[in-house]
Amino acid sequence: MNLPTEVFGNVIVVHSPEELGREHAGQLAPFVAQLERNFVVLDLDSTESIDSNGLEALLKTQRELRESNGDLKIATTNNSNRKILEITRLDEQLEVFDSVIDAVKSYC
Repeated sequence: MNLPTEVFGNVIVVHSPEELGREHAGQLAPFVAQLERNFVVLDLDSTESIDSNGLEALLKTQRELRESNGDLKIATTNNSNRKILEITRLDEQLEVFDSVIDAVKSYC
């Protein structure tokens, strides 16, 4: 897996794939683990579908980052993705922001 990234100081923004399902879910945590920063914002705006494997991958990635004294935050304006996070109550475990900028700033 090779996802586009952007660096903002000690924060790295990862732009998620179009589908965060079984095919990509297992690759997300290892991809993030090999990045040079532990403070990660996952931009879900381009993601059109997330299944249970993708949701588990988000939690696994967050857990691994926290074990490394980092964290995972989500940025999305995609209403479908927000609804999925709300219905599954993952929005209570993952901080969700309306924009990448807001998510990056929250690390400061």
